[in-house]
Amino acid sequence: MVITEAILNDYVKSYRFRKGMNIRGTEEIHLIPLARGEYNINYTFVHPVVGDKYVFRINTASQMHLENQIEYEYKALKVLEKSGRTPKVFYVDDNKDILPYGVLVMEYLKGSPLDYKTDMHKAAAIFADIHKCSTEGAEFLLKPADPLGAMLDECRQMAEVYLSSPLADKTVKITIKRLMDKMERVHSNNQNSGLKPCIINTEVNSGNFIINENPDQCYLVDWEKPILGEAAQDLAHFLAPTTTFWKTDIILSMEEQIDFLVKYADAASNDCGFDQVRDRVLLYLPFNCLRGITWCAMAWIQYMSSDKLIRNEDTFKKINDYLSLDYLDMIEQRYFI
Repeated sequence: MVITEAILNDYVKSYRFRKGMNIRGTEEIHLIPLARGEYNINYTFVHPVVGDKYVFRINTASQMHLENQIEYEYKALKVLEKSGRTPKVFYVDDNKDILPYGVLVMEYLKGSPLDYKTDMHKAAAIFADIHKCSTEGAEFLLKPADPLGAMLDECRQMAEVYLSSPLADKTVKITIKRLMDKMERVHSNNQNSGLKPCIINTEVNSGNFIINENPDQCYLVDWEKPILGEAAQDLAHFLAPTTTFWKTDIILSMEEQIDFLVKYADAASNDCGFDQVRDRVLLYLPFNCLRGITWCAMAWIQYMSSDKLIRNEDTFKKINDYLSLDYLDMIEQRYFI
């Protein structure tokens, strides 16, 4: 369904929304486009009474196959508020009657996307504060009993969309199958639980960070897919070339990756020393690379569909870059040997 300006106006004029946001009277609310993800559409608006700026977020689909996707995100952000590193949330509506999609309202945070060349110490502090956050009240979050196995299951599901399509490139198919086979073997030899579970984001590209000069005013936003998992999964995702290359053209060197992990271990100051964090991150890195590649493979097929609600041409270009043989060969040589 196309979300028209008229539909949005009807929603923000509704009694439910105005009561939820403590808006009395007939003051108008103007939604201004902010950003579109693959599964979310974001706007900003200024509260007509208090003057604060908010993000109005519409969820169009669930990557986690949840019926209550937007409520799941809302509840996760409520638990994470005490970390001081995530946006506060003020309203959620998962009824899907006025709008056919879930709605979330959160605070608007000023700042810039993360720069991998200048902001790595700030990112380390953000991760440390989030991973140290108490998990009390987070029992509703999904918690894979076998994290690496869960990542492989997700990769299989995404890869199958590509592998079963007549539109797929035959050589790319062969490469994806080979990488899957390699990770199956690694998984069979590494099924221990690893580090203590914490709340992790699982989607930590540079565009999901809000960075300011004051290191205490730096944040991680976009909590669409949080789970209770291992800190190393988030850290590996952050460092992986399938993440850093997404919104930039940067691929971190091994030295840069290790330097970041040293900063993280110092900031986390928990029972896990640098050596243990490093070893677990190195284990997760190829799994995160495979996840990024299979997501791009699935998304490429979806972009071939004419009924896709959100279409971003820059994203489609990156997807093609990730499925190029040069890029796939680089990933395999660096992380899958």
